[in-house]
Amino acid sequence: MTTEAAPPPGSTGTSPASPGPTAEEFGTVQQSAEFAELRRSYRSFAFPLTVAFIAWYLLYVLLSNYAGGFMGTKLFGNINVALVLGLAQFATTFLIAWLYSRHAAAKLDPKAAAIKARMEAGE
Repeated sequence: MTTEAAPPPGSTGTSPASPGPTAEEFGTVQQSAEFAELRRSYRSFAFPLTVAFIAWYLLYVLLSNYAGGFMGTKLFGNINVALVLGLAQFATTFLIAWLYSRHAAAKLDPKAAAIKARMEAGE
């Protein structure tokens, strides 16, 4: 199966003249303060939210298993606590994805682009 797609703009369809960064250059960048700041910025956002979401999920599971009476409490009509908390799991997932997207666009992507540009320039 072949495609008829044209190469990306600015591409000649051949391999680049230079082979790209070496392993030593990647190692140097990885040891740089700028890369450490990028990694710290990612971890300071991702790790706490991951721990909080896992705790929230486990709370839901534990309540479902051991607090059946509470989870079966009707709030209105046929809607009970378990259904509301279950739907809140979905809402929380989308909220975290949206927050991460905003964080990445504002804090991570500019730093990563600067590091990439410097590597591609051979600095």
